[in-house]
Amino acid sequence: MNASEGVWLSINDYSRYKNVSISTIRRHIKNNILKYKEENGKYFIYASSTDKLRLREEEELLRTKLALEELRCQVRRLREENNELRMLVDIYETSTLATASIKENSTLEFPPELPTII
Repeated sequence: MNASEGVWLSINDYSRYKNVSISTIRRHIKNNILKYKEENGKYFIYASSTDKLRLREEEELLRTKLALEELRCQVRRLREENNELRMLVDIYETSTLATASIKENSTLEFPPELPTII
């Protein structure tokens, strides 16, 4: 690819990239302010190679932000799961201590556990 090559972007892509409204881009096309081409009734706007480089950098930045957000969500889910497990352990430990305390302070004998049928 030589330095004069660029990329053809749809109106929507060019709008997002340049942060310009679609109506402004259409107006620029009508007044021949932008370099464009029409294929099958769709307009494409030319972005130079320096614009293409910026597009790649922006795309990489967006991918990184998305990955970071996915990791944040995963950490949040794991924290919630960890808190639930802690709560279950606390409930188990409390019930075990309460049962032991009742057994120590009670003169009643607990019946033996019934065998489980497998």
